[in-house]
Amino acid sequence: MDILFVASECAPFVKTGGLADVIGAVPKSLAVAGARVRVLIPSYPGLQDLASDGTTVARFDDLFGGQAEIKAASAEGLELLLLVAPHHFSRAGNIYLGADGQDWPDNHLRFAALSYAGAEIAKNGVDAWKPDVVNVHDWQAGLLPAYLAQSSKTAPPVVMTIHNISFQGLFDASQLKNLKLKREMFTTDRVEYYGRISFLKAGIALSDRITTVSPSYACELLTPEFGMGLHGLLQARRKDLSGILNGIDLDVWNPETDPHLAKTYSVRSLKRREANKREIETTFGLRRSDGPLFCVISRLTSQKGLDLLLDCLPGLVAERANLALLGSGTSELEQKFLAASKQNPDQIGVIIGYDEPVSHLLQGGSDALLIPSRFEPCGLTQLYGLRYGTLPVVARTGGLADTVIDANEAAIAANCATGFQFAPINATMLGQAIARACAAYRQPGMWSGMMRRAMRHPVGWNASSAAYLRIYAGLAAGRDQD
Repeated sequence: MDILFVASECAPFVKTGGLADVIGAVPKSLAVAGARVRVLIPSYPGLQDLASDGTTVARFDDLFGGQAEIKAASAEGLELLLLVAPHHFSRAGNIYLGADGQDWPDNHLRFAALSYAGAEIAKNGVDAWKPDVVNVHDWQAGLLPAYLAQSSKTAPPVVMTIHNISFQGLFDASQLKNLKLKREMFTTDRVEYYGRISFLKAGIALSDRITTVSPSYACELLTPEFGMGLHGLLQARRKDLSGILNGIDLDVWNPETDPHLAKTYSVRSLKRREANKREIETTFGLRRSDGPLFCVISRLTSQKGLDLLLDCLPGLVAERANLALLGSGTSELEQKFLAASKQNPDQIGVIIGYDEPVSHLLQGGSDALLIPSRFEPCGLTQLYGLRYGTLPVVARTGGLADTVIDANEAAIAANCATGFQFAPINATMLGQAIARACAAYRQPGMWSGMMRRAMRHPVGWNASSAAYLRIYAGLAAGRDQD
């Protein structure tokens, strides 16, 4: 089976979040199962050398304001189709934001270009290759099924994957013509959303199937609380919606071979983790403690619930625990965590920004991982934590609820706990979860047993890839086999 992925980012080439990790990992897993996946992404500055060595397989005389071409290249085990459009993508810095921290004002044209190029590949193929199924990811690729819907050419079926419904790609209705959308597309059952154009709604309304990244999040999306205004449309398409849990790249995230660790280890050599813990203490300026070392690896935003953690820091400090935080986000949260670190420098260490090697080190040496998200479609950080034996402390929502087994009395008795959940999602319950984790940490036998179970918990892509393949096969055969 031949499958086209269309997305705005792909690890390890360009990454701003978990979407890139998924796009970089799923095609490899699908390939093991016998599918051929080609990934269409923009050719950002970091990809220029790879594009230069690639083969031109398509050209556009005018792709929303300039000439463009598609280059075929292979790297990191992936077959890439790079959209070379310098007028849209040859920009330094963040791929979505300008130097002022605001969205690029022409993002609607930039990612319409990505969708349009993907639609042309879907209809016409490239390089003597044509996909059987197209899988578009998030709002940046959401217009692709709209372009197919307004075309008279036969095209393959489309799957829309929602990684986070809070990002919807909303633009002014006056851009309809500039986006090469026909007037009849601007209706409530297509691209119109409260008088504006929604790229994400277009993808949801006009794709053949819809997936999202965990079973619980699929259920949550049908509610007003989590559906972000699109719950009615998703309820109408409930039979076409599936929740398929994300996985992680087991080669990249492997404590036995990870080059970013001070010392590698396995489930049979957990004592070697101590070297990583000492390295974290040095990196973050923390003193050694007899309590657990918690870590945070996250965007500092309200969605991630990090404001709740601020209220819990006095209790964490009183438990003689330490905290190492790596992240960036709103200025207010950054400043408050820096102030907390200044007030308790021996127990709270903060690095503002993102550092991939440090994130691996935190997973390989911390005792527990804090993820108090108000909503979380899937989350990958807790999967990395499980893989590395860093026990997740998570809010009971979305993929966090689907992947972490709470250490309640029943789970402890059954020897199946892998972390700690809390609900409702507020500071009081987060504080109680932190206290529960500290109490468990002081029972070495229980803690080491949980670590070993966590590390053995399946977090790869095998089962999820099989679920995607069932959907693809059903669509390609003209029937749904999911």
